[in-house]
Amino acid sequence: MRVLLVYGHPRPDSFSAALRDTVAAALEAAGHAVEILDLYGRDFDPRLSAGERGAYYDEGAMRPELAEHVAALRRAEGLVFVYPTWWFGPPAIVKGWLDRVWLPGVAFALGGAKVLQPRLTDIRRIAVVTTYGSPRWLLWLVGWPDWRLFRFGIRPLCARGCRLNWIALTGMDGATPRMRERFVARLRRRLAAF
Repeated sequence: MRVLLVYGHPRPDSFSAALRDTVAAALEAAGHAVEILDLYGRDFDPRLSAGERGAYYDEGAMRPELAEHVAALRRAEGLVFVYPTWWFGPPAIVKGWLDRVWLPGVAFALGGAKVLQPRLTDIRRIAVVTTYGSPRWLLWLVGWPDWRLFRFGIRPLCARGCRLNWIALTGMDGATPRMRERFVARLRRRLAAF
């Protein structure tokens, strides 16, 4: 499977960077072709400009700097997002990538019997690998907002029956080295069956 790994963390020495490397190695060991899209490394601008918003529904008006991102998304049969959850959502650079790249004509078409018609129907699997500073009970209390974004916003634009795997470490702010090691081992096991 061709997997696009979308990574969003500003620090190369972060635990998220170690998770990115673990994900890439586990997927490659399972026989997948992995393309890494390091949003900070590519200096991706997450801001949706006034001009982009004005031309949002014009399918032929895509910004030239987004062509490489759109091509990578269209090549993908699987998606893996690796990021830390901040303020109950993905970092602005990841959310901005979704805002600017998952466009009408790319990710979906508008109209017809279904309001949104999926266009990324080659994508059969999505995984999100994330960390939360918050404890699990607080995420249940607030309704897992980032999971809802992927479950109800992103996944329906992919293949019918697309599976979403959520692999999360909660309580990251107090995680011991042993807890991190166990999470990495669980991550490897989960991705072996991706």
